[in-house]
Amino acid sequence: MEKKQMRRILIASLVGSSIEWFDYFLYGTVSALVFNQLFFVNEDPTIGLLLSYASFALAFFIRPFGGVIFSHIGDRIGRKKTLVLTLSLMGVATFGMGLLPTYQAVGIWAPILLITLRLVQGLGIGGEWGGALLLAVEYAPAEKRGLFGAIPQMGVTIGMLLGTVALSIMTMLPENAFMTWGWRIPFIFSALLVFFGLWIRKGIDETPSFKKVKESGEVPKLPIVETLKNYWREVLIAVGAKVVETAPFYIFSTFVVSYATSNLGFSRTATLTAVMIATIITTILIPFMGKLSDTIGRKKLFIAGTIGMALFAFPYFWLLQQKSVPLLIVATVIGLGVIWAPITAVLGTMFSEIFDAKIRYTGITLGYQIGAALAGGTAPLVATALLNRFDNSYVPVAIYIIFASVLSLAAIWAVKDRSNQKLDETHNNRAM
Repeated sequence: MEKKQMRRILIASLVGSSIEWFDYFLYGTVSALVFNQLFFVNEDPTIGLLLSYASFALAFFIRPFGGVIFSHIGDRIGRKKTLVLTLSLMGVATFGMGLLPTYQAVGIWAPILLITLRLVQGLGIGGEWGGALLLAVEYAPAEKRGLFGAIPQMGVTIGMLLGTVALSIMTMLPENAFMTWGWRIPFIFSALLVFFGLWIRKGIDETPSFKKVKESGEVPKLPIVETLKNYWREVLIAVGAKVVETAPFYIFSTFVVSYATSNLGFSRTATLTAVMIATIITTILIPFMGKLSDTIGRKKLFIAGTIGMALFAFPYFWLLQQKSVPLLIVATVIGLGVIWAPITAVLGTMFSEIFDAKIRYTGITLGYQIGAALAGGTAPLVATALLNRFDNSYVPVAIYIIFASVLSLAAIWAVKDRSNQKLDETHNNRAM
């Protein structure tokens, strides 16, 4: 394949993933700063924040359903068509959020409409990740699969970076202006990004792996049934491995926004700046980590990152407790910027290598989205509840991060490293 076409494929994978996650993280950050006051109105601020985080977590539980729907389409009809559907769905939902009336204007209908659009977001992202990943991985040469698989993973942090930058600019507005209309601008602006994403995906062909499956006549009628029947072990491995990639991530990027501002007295701008710096660093490191996995193996890199995550759980909170902005930045950079990078860089490629091409979209999506539902969206909610239950002590939250790491280590132990195998041969040697 010519370099120009390959570059377009990688850009399409990265851009779509970035837009999806920009929309998604925008909601996560605004839920901590705005939605608890404008949509989930309650006399007790903690209850309002918990309700706001619950709405954030809710979409994670709809993601597996979106994953089942769109991975069915992806394994039956193709990766490309599915990606157009998921991106369009996500864009409409996010744009709609920017136009919603508040609780003061329409009462209970405000949170109902917000949650409805949040669920639509969840359906879209449920199918997007698997398609974006496979677009890159299934086109990749065997010796560069780690690098290619890391590219769409950069979309997670680029999307988050875009959302953080947009909100950082908006928070410079006077408080009243930000709470009235400033927070809406990034949501409405996302429509332009969606149009760009759809344009860049135009003209891309289906992946070689899907073409082979189609030509062989092995396209399954119900990919979900075949996956759960013959690949349930691989799905469980993927769910377990996802835990350490997703729970600490939302602690470092979303929960810290409310924790640092409400409990430790940091300003919103300082906290968002720390997250933004860490996000830039991890975005730069992810492709290097993906490339490194092509040399030393994905399993070794994942294990190293996971052990690092467990060891850093308590030091992270010790640094925050010093109530120093430089140390807040250092803590966030180490956790989110450095330790998390190798874990997320290899995750998608590793998932792809344990599933057969004919159910690969369904397999990786189920593992990823169920893991995200169980440990990702619930992380800020669990962390806030733990703080509330244990008199604002960070110890239970640190233990929670360690528990997530141990769980993923146990899951990944069963995986055989297939970094040097051809992708469509990996299913001959199953994960267990």
